[in-house]
Amino acid sequence: MGDARLLEAFRTVPRAGFVPRELVARAYADEPLPIPHGQVTTQPSLVARMVEALGLSGEERLLEVGTGHGFQTALLAELARSVWSVERWPDLAETARGNLHRHGAHDVKVAVGDGTLGLPDHAPYDAIVVSAAHPEVPEPLADQLAPGGRLVHPVGPGGHEDVVLFEKGPHELVRRRTITGAHFVRLVGEQGFSPEA
Repeated sequence: MGDARLLEAFRTVPRAGFVPRELVARAYADEPLPIPHGQVTTQPSLVARMVEALGLSGEERLLEVGTGHGFQTALLAELARSVWSVERWPDLAETARGNLHRHGAHDVKVAVGDGTLGLPDHAPYDAIVVSAAHPEVPEPLADQLAPGGRLVHPVGPGGHEDVVLFEKGPHELVRRRTITGAHFVRLVGEQGFSPEA
């Protein structure tokens, strides 16, 4: 994916439309912003690095784990053919759907569920991006990635991670490179951390 497509997506998608109303004044600061349930909307520079690493051409079927308020989802909708996003909190999913609808995002659907299990009914995916941390990529996500597909995942305990690009090889995920260090919330679910952890 060329830098021009990514920059155009950032110009097209107003972050102010995807943050809580009381934080609109801070929407264009390069910082994470809090949303309900102890979650955050990731800072734009980190979103850019993660999305850029996927190398999207515009033809991909993509899975996003962790919708939040839908800002990254809207960017992905500009850059991929179709997007499925899964969010564990129903109220966040509903907010994201409203934000995406107001923005006019197309070919994007938000499901409520356990992101560590992916969305097998719509697999395989050409690209997967995970917006929460776990020491390992959940096996269902690896299984749902198409051969040659790319997956970006924060690897760590939650709070201090390496964001890593993986590629689906003939038999398993292959770690390609570390994109950046970062701080993410924990990936909670059957194949992740327990809610109490």
